[in-house]
Amino acid sequence: MFLRTSTALTTLIWFIVPWCFPQTSTPSKPPSQTVPCTEPQHKQFDFWVGKWDLAWPGQNGGERGQGTNRITRVLDGCVVEENFDGGTSMHLRGTSVSTFDIRSQKWKQTWVDNEGGYLDFVGEFKDGQMVLQREAIKADGTMVLQRMVFKNITPNEFDWSWERSQDGGKTWQVLWPIHYKRKI
Repeated sequence: MFLRTSTALTTLIWFIVPWCFPQTSTPSKPPSQTVPCTEPQHKQFDFWVGKWDLAWPGQNGGERGQGTNRITRVLDGCVVEENFDGGTSMHLRGTSVSTFDIRSQKWKQTWVDNEGGYLDFVGEFKDGQMVLQREAIKADGTMVLQRMVFKNITPNEFDWSWERSQDGGKTWQVLWPIHYKRKI
């Protein structure tokens, strides 16, 4: 009987003692990790990052519209975030997020604004220009292409235009040209 009690007590101690004292072990090495969003393509929108003064032709000849845009990298540098303000020239305020999709090898951008607008674009940086494009359906049900073109890019200024094609991309009409000048 003593032997059975002793064996049971020893077995119980073997199970309880490890829970009573902290375990020490060497920490395991984390798996090797690659740093996200460091491919050269992820840097193609870096020209846009900064604070900008904007100017565009006004509704009446000779007038000029003016606004601002602040572009930052967020979410560990993987997302380019835009904050547009039309200033006193227009009511429009909006924000966009852009990221390079490594699988499709394309830039993707989503725009939302204070007028309930939602636009989604896909594009690429090619021949010194960033072009983001989308298909849209007009009120009459016809399809139209819309695009943004970032061009004439230098470190402190560039031109941006909002364009439309009603013939499947054969010709483009500039609807809103904006000149960006970096705030210093």
